[in-house]
Amino acid sequence: MTQSNKDTQIGKLPTRNYVGYAMGDMAGVITFGTIGSFLQMFYTDILHISLASITVLMMVARIWDAINDPMCGALIDAQKPTKYGRFRPYVFWFSFPLAIAFIFTFFRIPGLSEKQYLIYAYVTYILYGMMYTAVNIPYGSMASAMTDDLQERSTLSVIRSLGAGFGTALSQILLPLFVYSTAASGAKYLDEHKLFRGVLILAVLSVIIYFFFFRLTNEYIPAPPKKEKEHLVSTFLKLIRNRPFITLCLASMLLISGSMYTQTIFNYLFKNYFGKPGLFSMVTIATYLPMLVLMPLMGKLVRKFGKKGICGFGSLFAAIAYLLLFIFHTHNPYLFLAVVIISGFGLSFFTLEVWAMVTDVIDYHEILHNRREEGTTYACFSFFRKLGQTLAGIGASLALAAIGYSTAEDAIVQEAAVNEGIYNMATIVPFVMYLCMFLLLQFGYPLTRQHVEKTRDELHARRQNQ
Repeated sequence: MTQSNKDTQIGKLPTRNYVGYAMGDMAGVITFGTIGSFLQMFYTDILHISLASITVLMMVARIWDAINDPMCGALIDAQKPTKYGRFRPYVFWFSFPLAIAFIFTFFRIPGLSEKQYLIYAYVTYILYGMMYTAVNIPYGSMASAMTDDLQERSTLSVIRSLGAGFGTALSQILLPLFVYSTAASGAKYLDEHKLFRGVLILAVLSVIIYFFFFRLTNEYIPAPPKKEKEHLVSTFLKLIRNRPFITLCLASMLLISGSMYTQTIFNYLFKNYFGKPGLFSMVTIATYLPMLVLMPLMGKLVRKFGKKGICGFGSLFAAIAYLLLFIFHTHNPYLFLAVVIISGFGLSFFTLEVWAMVTDVIDYHEILHNRREEGTTYACFSFFRKLGQTLAGIGASLALAAIGYSTAEDAIVQEAAVNEGIYNMATIVPFVMYLCMFLLLQFGYPLTRQHVEKTRDELHARRQNQ
């Protein structure tokens, strides 16, 4: 239900709201993480679709997202609030078709040709993307409707990342333990039946978790009075002239692109350069361990330095860590992982606070144009993050091609020069990405702690008058 109690708007949220909001991202990452980890292998090893066709499919899907995501956000903005709020009903209602689309994405119809499987992949993957958008945009927009307190928004952003960590554990750490079988030759292969059973379980689990998200969360900030409808193109043009919004979009795109790029390239690095493919599973742990350590400290750090300050510093810290790895070129995989953990402390600042920064940008947009358009703003932001995922996949493929990586069946062992190239690409590319992220936040993002507090106070005064 909605509430308009002043103390709730600016005070501490109930604990159940934190738990519920974390569960929302946990449910989303369960399906999203599985798609990221296994879909390409499902297409190549089970549906036997060529890599070139898959690349085109991903690009077409992103082009459609550029149209679909803002339309979905604008549609949500245009709806009148229900008795359950402006956003949370959409998250729960669309969790059912999202789960169904997720299941069919990993379902193989026997006896189809490669062309027919490719058509099937287009339909199911794009449908899944649309349903994920229909859930994720209202979920992400909802934080600004739960509280207008800056510290509480920061806490929600941290809690969301914690929920994502639990979802990742299910889809990227636990699921891989059960979906492979061993051939007569002793080689491991992706078992389509085990994978499909795992997907069924995760789909049902995601709906159950979304239900608890719906029951445990509330929207406390009343919807502002509706203004006359504005054309989507006009809203979009205002957003691209919004400097903090564009800067945050680009920085977040680099964050997710760098994260997914390293996940992909590290798989090759530990297999070929270090000769220890089993250590690759430690990369996910190295990513989330710093977050767990920093979570209790984020509130104090944000109050003292502001979100912009700690995120900019963290990005530079991560860039320097990768630069050192590139310069000193270690052959010790454990030392490499240790430095990756150190860089993870820097990246964790932005990862934990990015969603709170989105709510700051939404507030800033309302100050500029006297219109609150959470859905459209978050939809455009979400598209940039999806673009980052696509750039990561294309970038990893181009990097491997540039160093002469062989995909021939008999190329079990790569040449020494290729392995050295893998190491270089695994270190210098993240350095460049995170350095650019630091420069964007430091010189392109104007919303300091003082600016954000001033914006919050002005919006609160407007709502009191209304």
